[in-house]
Amino acid sequence: MTQLSKDIAEKFAGLALAHVSREYPNIMQHAMAGPSEIMGPRAAHPIFFGSYDWHSCVHGYWLLARLTRRYPDLSSASQVSALFQDYITTANVAGEIAYIARPEARGFERPYGWGWLLALQCELEQHRTDKGERAAETLRPLARALADRFRAFLPLSDYPVRTGVHSSTAFALRLAADYAEPNDPELYALMRDKVIAWYGGDRVAQSWEPSQDDFLSPTLMEAECMRRFLAPAAFRAWFEDFLPGAARREPATLFSPARVSDRTDGKIAHLDGLNFSRAWCWRSIATALGDAHPVTSRARDAAALHIAASLPHVAGDYMGEHWLATFALLALEA
Repeated sequence: MTQLSKDIAEKFAGLALAHVSREYPNIMQHAMAGPSEIMGPRAAHPIFFGSYDWHSCVHGYWLLARLTRRYPDLSSASQVSALFQDYITTANVAGEIAYIARPEARGFERPYGWGWLLALQCELEQHRTDKGERAAETLRPLARALADRFRAFLPLSDYPVRTGVHSSTAFALRLAADYAEPNDPELYALMRDKVIAWYGGDRVAQSWEPSQDDFLSPTLMEAECMRRFLAPAAFRAWFEDFLPGAARREPATLFSPARVSDRTDGKIAHLDGLNFSRAWCWRSIATALGDAHPVTSRARDAAALHIAASLPHVAGDYMGEHWLATFALLALEA
């Protein structure tokens, strides 16, 4: 079974360090109230201006934080520490908060970027070095601001968003749960109740995927989200109703890696991310089901196939290179 190793960690850290402070090319999600708000990435986002877009920069920081916690002797650990010290400052955090506080930014990065920022905060909270603890303390006001965004949005969100892209509610709440459970129990309870209301009655998923732009599995991401919020026995019962044919490798599409026809096309390159996200979900689901469950071996085999299909392609073109290592890490660590 392919797992994270120090050699892989070194490669992934090098990729992230090359893009988190690379301002261009950049695709901004930027609503402007007037000509005075015409600005570039660094002016809008004093921390997360790189990596082609805001959310990819956030999870590039997450990847670096996670790898240096797993491997404190990583050859680039001092570079990572310097990066955090230079950019995660009180003034820069205030700048990020000021940006999202504008009325035009109410829906900025909802919900994908919100989930990733909370995941980054959760990771930093687990660092036990002086510099790591300082970064966690400094970034905390931004995390709280986005936690408040979730708190305001979820009561208004009567329906889930069942996509394989950034709008996925299952993915965002799955990420945010790791922050909310230890740091904001009331938010965690709100998320849990919403997840159960959205997905608890789902049965016999048809799995019409992949779509050409998917980097998440709408079907498996829902299952992984439910796994995160349900007690183990309750999840197993729900999963057996949700994918009753999984022991027979049905729906077949969930067990077969997606083909990526052009990795220089940013949207088509999403499909490598789909392969990694499926592997992450299958491995997590298999662990929850237990070794004796008839789906477990199929799930682990599918995860291995999906990782093998895309791991050689994490680097090579910036359209994938600026983000794919994060999803590969999710898969390898699951």
